[in-house]
Amino acid sequence: MSTKHQESASFASLNGPTCLTILRMIFSVVFMVFALVPDLWAQIVALVIFIIAAITDKIDGIWARKSKRVTDLGAFLDPLADKMLVNLAFLVLTYLSIVPLWLFAIILVRDFAVDGMRMVLARSGVTLAASFLGKLKTTIQMTALITILANQVLQNDIIGVLGNIALYLALFLTVLSGTDYLIQGWRQISTK
Repeated sequence: MSTKHQESASFASLNGPTCLTILRMIFSVVFMVFALVPDLWAQIVALVIFIIAAITDKIDGIWARKSKRVTDLGAFLDPLADKMLVNLAFLVLTYLSIVPLWLFAIILVRDFAVDGMRMVLARSGVTLAASFLGKLKTTIQMTALITILANQVLQNDIIGVLGNIALYLALFLTVLSGTDYLIQGWRQISTK
């Protein structure tokens, strides 16, 4: 393949859905900056940015599938953008002593373990596809984070309780989906 053809193929993978995924990665960093500012206006901006970024997670996937624009670059960047958004939000909330450090550590360890398993399988040419549990985990994590961030703005006891329920449900799904991925991965390795 010529260099010119490689460049055009690489550029072609930067389609609308992939650009939206990249935008989510940028939003993740901008969110973190505003979330660390202790003023109410900044907390409101951080919440709005997080909600918009979470919505782009749903839109880019639907857009890519409906327009048949699923690319290797998009498939690689989408889960990375999700992890950036979620983990930077958990990092900020842990730093602010809103989310316990041990809980954030479990989420990080799970992500590293699953990504490690994916890399091992990729070397054998096997792809560990996203499961229903994994997608549900991401949705519940984002819901928990939105609820917790909303409580930072509204300071409402009911929202606070709902945020805690969603947070521990997200933790449960994090462990459950991580275990499921590792079992699937181990089965793939052991059959080779």
